[in-house]
Amino acid sequence: MRRTRLAAALAVALGATPAFAADPIRIGEINSYTALAAFTLPYKKGIELALEEINRAGGVLGRPLEVVFRDDGFKPADAARHAEELVTAEKVDLLAGTFSSGTGLAVADYANRQKILFVASEPLSDALVWDKGSRYVFRLRASTAMQAEMLAAEAAKLPATRWATVAPNYEYGTAFVAAFKQALSAKRSDVTWVGEQWPAQGKLDAGATVEGVESAKPQAIFNATFGPDLARFVKEGNSRDLFKGRAVVSALTGEPEYLDPLKEETPEGWIVTGYPWSQIDTEAHRSFRTAYEAKFKESPRLGSVVGYTTIQTIAAALKKAGSTETEKLIAAYRGLEFSSPFGPAKFRAGDHQSTLGAFVGKTAQKDGRGVMVDWRYIDGASVLPSEDEGNRRRPAEARN
Repeated sequence: MRRTRLAAALAVALGATPAFAADPIRIGEINSYTALAAFTLPYKKGIELALEEINRAGGVLGRPLEVVFRDDGFKPADAARHAEELVTAEKVDLLAGTFSSGTGLAVADYANRQKILFVASEPLSDALVWDKGSRYVFRLRASTAMQAEMLAAEAAKLPATRWATVAPNYEYGTAFVAAFKQALSAKRSDVTWVGEQWPAQGKLDAGATVEGVESAKPQAIFNATFGPDLARFVKEGNSRDLFKGRAVVSALTGEPEYLDPLKEETPEGWIVTGYPWSQIDTEAHRSFRTAYEAKFKESPRLGSVVGYTTIQTIAAALKKAGSTETEKLIAAYRGLEFSSPFGPAKFRAGDHQSTLGAFVGKTAQKDGRGVMVDWRYIDGASVLPSEDEGNRRRPAEARN
């Protein structure tokens, strides 16, 4: 044992990954790698960076971490099928990942039935930890309700009272709109909701959507589209002056995955959540960004941070648990404090939601590309209900 540790220490000192005598700890990772590559490919690179750092430092519990990747194609049925295959055939120790709320809920349901830990990295649906919560599921990113509360705080400062909404017609979109309406209406009793547009995810008809919003004559718009749908909506809206003289609050639009492709079409002054990667000057973020750029020769995306942090929390939980046993990992994740490129956060024991926050700011153009300005980081803990309230929102069998 002493010789193995010395060999590992020497390998780390030489910058190489140490040789391990024990079998790897296997993580089954499911995501929409082909359907939503703009986010998930940087996400995968974040995972690879975390694995390299952890294994170079000796792994966890004397064992290397290994990730087995599967592509769900943005299809809940495929996500559940991959979860089954990863557990039964690949013998993974836990599950992680998923992008959409639909795929996340499908894997969460499988994890609950099969009693295996699932660390949901990206899906934002509140149902994942609240009304469909499970003792086997923990969620990393700030949820729809959390980001809606952040955005509503800024929207409430606007003079607008007539609002229209645009969001994809699936769990993420419907949950985000409901959460934003509730949060803004609680802050402004004079707000009325005059129109809703529900395009199919990935199939937004820009002309019909813009015409539908315009016909409602809103003073402000809440938008939750992303990816190619966002680009179509922005381009068509710009061409028809939809945004002229109207305030827009837009979820996720400040994420470089979705902001960069807009280029000179980037609207100015939208209130957004996102990731101003080039402007964050904390020690934690500088360290992450330097390592990421050195390895991949490109700037990080929000997906990069999410993938990296997901694996770092798994490593921290394994160390705390001292085991790969599911029940010990659940106990370790409850109240787990962890570090991220955004700073420290924790997983709440009451509802298994992470307190990782988000950046809120405004869109602007600089040198022909979109950027975030006037931004600030909002701690996730500040926009969550109490842990007791979060626990009460869960099914009886999932409560602590």
